[in-house]
Amino acid sequence: MSGFCIEGGYSFEGEICVQGAKNAVLPILAATIINGGKNVIHNCPRLRDVEKTVDVLRALGCRVVPLGNTLVVDSEPMDKFTIEDSLMRQMRSSIIFLGAIIARCGEAVVSMPGGCEIGIRPIDIHMKALERLGIEITEEHGYILCRAEKLSGAHIHLDFPSVGATENIMLAAVCAEGTTVVTNAAREPEIVDLQSFLRRMGAKVSGAGTSTIEIEGSARLYGVDYTVMPDRIAAGTYLACCGAAGGKILLKNTNPGDMTSTLSCLSGMGAKIRQEKNSVYMSAGKRLKAFGTIRTMPYPGFPTDMQSPFLALGCTASGTGVITETIFENRFQNAEELLRMGADIRVDGKTAVIVGVKRLHGAVVQARELRGGASLVTAALGAEGTTTVMNAEYIDRGYEGFEKNLSMCGAHVARIN
Repeated sequence: MSGFCIEGGYSFEGEICVQGAKNAVLPILAATIINGGKNVIHNCPRLRDVEKTVDVLRALGCRVVPLGNTLVVDSEPMDKFTIEDSLMRQMRSSIIFLGAIIARCGEAVVSMPGGCEIGIRPIDIHMKALERLGIEITEEHGYILCRAEKLSGAHIHLDFPSVGATENIMLAAVCAEGTTVVTNAAREPEIVDLQSFLRRMGAKVSGAGTSTIEIEGSARLYGVDYTVMPDRIAAGTYLACCGAAGGKILLKNTNPGDMTSTLSCLSGMGAKIRQEKNSVYMSAGKRLKAFGTIRTMPYPGFPTDMQSPFLALGCTASGTGVITETIFENRFQNAEELLRMGADIRVDGKTAVIVGVKRLHGAVVQARELRGGASLVTAALGAEGTTTVMNAEYIDRGYEGFEKNLSMCGAHVARIN
C-alpha cells in the first residue's frame, strides 16, 4: 500500500502538460481489436487502468508494445473471445470490450466488471442495446455469454445517455449490416474522440457530440495512427488544486471547450481564467468564494468526475455551497475523510451542504476511490500541517505522475510506502 504525504500551505506557480484522456483511451484501445491490424496510439497516459486494458488485449491474443506514451497494438493475432473474471474485476470500463469482441468474433464471454465502488452502474442498458443489433445474450455462473450469427443495424433509443452503452453500440455497429441510429446518445467529448478514431480506420460514423449518432456498417477497416485527446478531468483537478492552495497555473495540451462547466464554476468562485486554443491559465487568491449550487449531469452539464475535487475546494471557500449528485449514489465517501481535516459538511442522501471554514488541518485519511482520492489531495494542499492520503493506487488509476506534476507547481507532495 502506498500513499501521498502533503505539507499544506504552499502557493501554486507553474505549468502542467495535461495527460491523454483516460476515459477516451480505454474505448479506443478496445476498438483496435476490430480492424485486425496494427494500430499506433499516441498520448496514452501511463495509468493503472491503461495497464489493465493492455493486459486484456494481450489475454485476447493481441501483441502490444509500449513506447513511452505510445502503444503499438497489433490485433491481427487475436484468437480468443473470453475475458477472464480476474481481469474484468479490476476495472468497470472493461465492459467496453464487449461490443468490440462481438464485432470481431461474433461472440464474446465476459464476467461482470469491477472497479471503484462509487455506486451501482447497471449494464442492463448495454445488454438491451446490443440485443437490438441481433446479439443473443445469456448469463451463466456470473458470466455474460453473447453470440450473434449476424449483426444487423437497428434504431436504438437509450433510456439514459450512458457513455459506456453508447460506446459499446458504436463498437459493435461498425461491423453490422445496414445502418444503426442511436438516440439519446451520450454527448461527452470522449465519444467524439472514439468517433474520430473509428472514422480514421474506415468506419462510417457521424453525429457524436449530439444526442443522435448514426453508424453505417463497414465492410473493411484498417489499422491506423491516432493521438488521444487531452484529459479534461485531470485538467479540472489540477485547477481545483490550484484553487485550494492559491496561486497561478498554466495548463498546456488541453481543450478549454471541453471544460465549460468546470471553468464557469471556477470563474464564479472568483478565480481568474484565461483560455486559449490549447491552454488554460488560472490565478486564484488564498480563499475563493463558495460555488453556490452544483448539480452533476451528463455532458454538457457539470461532470460527476469533477464533483469530488469541488467538494474539497468548497471546504475552505467563503460561504456555503450545495452539491447534488445525480449520477452515482456513493460519490460522497470522501466527505467523511474531509471531516477528519476539519471540514463542515452535511450529507443527506444525494445532497451535500458545505460550509466553508477558514482553514483545514492535516490528518491521516483514506482514499476509497479514484476521484475521491484526488479530492483529498486537493484539500491537503490548502490545509495547515501535514496530511497523509493512503491508498494512492486508486489515484494512480486516473492521474499520471500526480505528485510530480503538483511538485513542479510548488506543492510539497511525496509518495510514501
